[in-house]
Amino acid sequence: MSQPHELPVQSGPTPSRNPFVRFQQEFERRFNRFRERYGLLLEQSIAHRNAFVTLSLIVAVGSLSLFFFLGRDYFPEIRSGIITMHMRAPLGTRIEVSGRIATLVSTSIQELLPGEVENVVSNCGLPVGPHNLAFIPTPTIGSQDCDLTILLKDEKSPVWDYRRILRKGLRERYPGTEFTFQPSDLTAKILNFGAPAPIDVQINGPDVYPNYEFARKLAGKFREIPGAADVVIQQTMRTPTLMVEGNRTFGLGVNRTLKEMADNLLMTTAGSQQVDQIYWLDPSTGMSYLINVYTPQAQINSVNSLKTIPVESSGLSPNGQEMQLLGNLANISAEGTPGVITHGNIMPLFNIYVSAEGRDLGGVLADVETIAKSMEHELPRSAALEIHGQASLMHDAYFELIFGLLVAIALVYLLIVVNFQSWLDPFIIITALPGALAGIAWALFLTHTRLSEPALTGAIMTMGTATANSILVVSYARERLEEHGDALRAAIEAGTTRFRPVLMTASAMIIGMVPMATGYSANAPLGRAVIGGLLVATLFTLFFVPCVYTIFYTRRTARQKVNA
Repeated sequence: MSQPHELPVQSGPTPSRNPFVRFQQEFERRFNRFRERYGLLLEQSIAHRNAFVTLSLIVAVGSLSLFFFLGRDYFPEIRSGIITMHMRAPLGTRIEVSGRIATLVSTSIQELLPGEVENVVSNCGLPVGPHNLAFIPTPTIGSQDCDLTILLKDEKSPVWDYRRILRKGLRERYPGTEFTFQPSDLTAKILNFGAPAPIDVQINGPDVYPNYEFARKLAGKFREIPGAADVVIQQTMRTPTLMVEGNRTFGLGVNRTLKEMADNLLMTTAGSQQVDQIYWLDPSTGMSYLINVYTPQAQINSVNSLKTIPVESSGLSPNGQEMQLLGNLANISAEGTPGVITHGNIMPLFNIYVSAEGRDLGGVLADVETIAKSMEHELPRSAALEIHGQASLMHDAYFELIFGLLVAIALVYLLIVVNFQSWLDPFIIITALPGALAGIAWALFLTHTRLSEPALTGAIMTMGTATANSILVVSYARERLEEHGDALRAAIEAGTTRFRPVLMTASAMIIGMVPMATGYSANAPLGRAVIGGLLVATLFTLFFVPCVYTIFYTRRTARQKVNA
C-alpha cells in the first residue's frame, strides 16, 4: 500500500525584517483595535443619544462661563531680559544729587535681585536739547528724574515678579523717592503709543490749578484699585522755584530796567552765553570756541548771595551812577511752579498714568472707568476727562475680533448650505463649534492664561479646523444614508470610517502648536487656545455630531413614513 500523501503545512506570512515595516504593522494593528473600541463607544452614545446630546450641551454651554473668570489683556506680557524703571527724587533735587541716588539705587537693585542682574544703566536729568526729549518716551521733566535700564542675566526672566520685589524693597529703602516701571518689550511700547503706561487718563481744560487738584484726588482713588500699580501724575505743579520780581518804579528811579536786572541775574547764574554769545577763534587751529563767563556755583549758595548780585546799567551816563544790588531792586520769594506744561487741543493737559500688576488689564480699566464716572460731579466745569492708551483700544479690538468670529461662523454655514444644498446638514456640522469654544475656555483656564488678541485669533483658527473635520463625518454619513436609508447605521459608519482622517487633521494641528503653546512668546495664548479647542472639538466631531445626525434624520425618516 502506498503511503497517504501529506499536505504541506501552510504558515502565515513571514514577518519582515525591516524595522519600519514592523513598526507600521504594529501601529496598524493597535490603531484598528483602538478604532474598534471607538466604534463600541459610538454605538453606546448613539443608543443614548438624547441624554448624551443634552448632557454635552449643558457641559459645553456651562464651560463658556469660564471666559468671565479669565481676565482680559490686549496682548500678554512676555518674559524678558530687560526691566525699564523710572526714578523721581524729591522735586528740585540737583542733578549731581540725583546721580548719587541713582548709584545707590543700582546697588540696591543688585542686592534685591541677587545673581539675576547683569548691569544697571542710569540716565539722569533732561536730554540735551528739546529734540531728544520729543522723541524719547520718558516721564523725565527735570534734574530729579532718572531712567534706569536693568539688564538681567536670563533673557526669559519673569519680570513681573522682579518688579514686585523692587517696588517693595526700593520704597522701603528710599522714602520720598518715586519708582515707576515702563514697558520694556517692543510690542507694549508700540501699543502704548510711547506712553509709559497702558492706561492714560487725561484731564484737559483751561483752569490749571483746579484741574490739578482734581487729578490728585482721582489719582488717590486709582491707587486704591486692586492690581493698579505705578499710578502717577506726569505733570508737577510744585517744583521749588525762586521768583524774582523787579520793582519797576524803584528801578526807573535809579536808571535800572527789568531787562538789565534779568541780564545780570542770568549772567551770574547761567553764564554770559544766555545773554550774549561770544566766540574766540584759535589762530593756530582755526577752531572757534564759545566763551561762557559765570560766577562759580559755590559762591551762589543762598538767597542772600542772589541779593548781592550787582546790576549795571547798559546806558552811558556822564555822571557815573553808583552800583545797585539786585536785592535793592527786586523781591525774591520761594514758590512752587509747574515742572512741565503739556497741551492738548491748545489747552493745558494733565496725564494720570495707571499700570496693571498681578491683575488683568481689562479689570483694572473697568475700575478706572467706574471711579472716573463716579467723580464726574467734582470735575471742573471747564475741563474734560478722557481715557486713552492701550487699554482704550482693547475694547475696539475685542469687539472686532468677536464680531469677526461670529461672521466667520455665519459665512461658513452659508457656504456649506450652498455646497450641500441643505439647511439641516450645515447646522449639524456647526454643532461641533460649542465644544471647540468650551475647549478653548478650559485650556486658557487651566493654564492660567488670560483672554487676549492672540487667544481670540486662535479661536478663529480652531473654528475652521473643527468645521472641516465635522464636514468629513457628515458628508460621509449623507452618502451612506442615500445608499441604505438607515440614519443610525449611517452615523456609525461615518464615525468609524472618518475616524482616521479626523484624528490626523486634529493631531497635525495640535502637534504643530505645541512649541508655540509652551514657549514664552506673545503668541503662546494662540497655541493654547488652538490645542484646547481642537481636543474638545474632535471629541464633539466623533461623538456629538453623529448623535445629532441620528436624532434629526431618524425623526425625518419617521415623518416621511407617516406621510407616506
